[in-house]
Amino acid sequence: MISALLPNYARADLAFERGEGAWLWTGDGRRFLDFGSGIATASLGHGHPHLVKAIAEQAAKVMHTSNLYRIPQAERLAQRLVDATFADSVFFCNSGAEANEGMIKMMRRAMSDAGKEERYRFICFEGAFHGRTLATLAATGNPHYLHGFGPVVEGFDHVPFNNMNAVRDAIGPNTAGIIVEPIQGEGGVRPADMQFLRDLRAVCDEYGIILGMDEVQSGMGRTGKLFAHEWAGITPDVMSAAKGIGGGFPLGAVLAKEQFAKALVPGTHGTTYGGNPLACAAGNAVMDVVTAPGFLEEVDRKGRKLRAELDAIAKEFPTVFVDARGMGLLLGMKCVLPQGQVQAACVAEGLMAITAGDNVLRLAPPLVVTDSDLDQAVAMLRRAASACAATAVKAAAQ
Repeated sequence: MISALLPNYARADLAFERGEGAWLWTGDGRRFLDFGSGIATASLGHGHPHLVKAIAEQAAKVMHTSNLYRIPQAERLAQRLVDATFADSVFFCNSGAEANEGMIKMMRRAMSDAGKEERYRFICFEGAFHGRTLATLAATGNPHYLHGFGPVVEGFDHVPFNNMNAVRDAIGPNTAGIIVEPIQGEGGVRPADMQFLRDLRAVCDEYGIILGMDEVQSGMGRTGKLFAHEWAGITPDVMSAAKGIGGGFPLGAVLAKEQFAKALVPGTHGTTYGGNPLACAAGNAVMDVVTAPGFLEEVDRKGRKLRAELDAIAKEFPTVFVDARGMGLLLGMKCVLPQGQVQAACVAEGLMAITAGDNVLRLAPPLVVTDSDLDQAVAMLRRAASACAATAVKAAAQ
């Protein structure tokens, strides 16, 4: 008999009662160090006083009015994002998939408005993940995710990641733009080469096509810059954001330059919940923290510290890990053993890590993680790796 809650997730048998910073406690008192952050979403960790206060105060006033009326909280958050980025205008929604849908629609509509209706196709990349709606599944292109859902939405061409020759070969008379993640999170914590991102910007300018950046997972400070593409010194034309933007409260956004943003006039796109007062109160609280002087520099420092430790662990346990990868506090360990086995060993030590494609163990702690937390996580990971290595030796001896 099916459970009341749809069983479409393979949930771990853990239920958390409370959290503080990078730590979570179960109802029976067990404590775990959270290096998954709700899939890189709890950017300020758990129970952050400023975020909690902002949400509680707004909830006591008004939570939702719909986009039939002005929303001052959204206007403020949009202006702050515009001031901090390449964008001239922002559309708010509820999730990363919705942000990517909005970005796709905006890019297609902008081409149509420019008299180029034939330009509707997008170049995407192998290993990408853009969401689970029908269009974003097509943009993702993973056959496993697409199976059983009928005809694939037309208009998405996939080429190898970090391969500029393949990109140029794929550009045709129907190409509207390119959609790329600066770091493929779900695809295995695979960063784009900085020169590759610069070359994508150049080729879009050369062919008059649109550069769309998916920063759902890599944005809002996770790499030590507000958005990861900043490391390459470029600007996209349109960008999606979500996950960490609300610190755990559902919020997504499409940021765009004016010539593309103006394509979405009244009636072309919308959302009931998106950008409501409560969500944007959370978003403004996150912006308060992430844009405070020195905060992003600290994320960068902590990310470099953790990466150095992961590199050392990979060398110490070559029967468990191939290498470490990633940027800032979006890091991964490519596993030799099945990733699920390594993840289970981490949980047994009290460390919550999550998996990603390419047999990678993903580590994405809250941006407010402390040096003490990092030291404890490294010790836990080393013990887990030692246990896995010992198990592998026993299995080989049998």
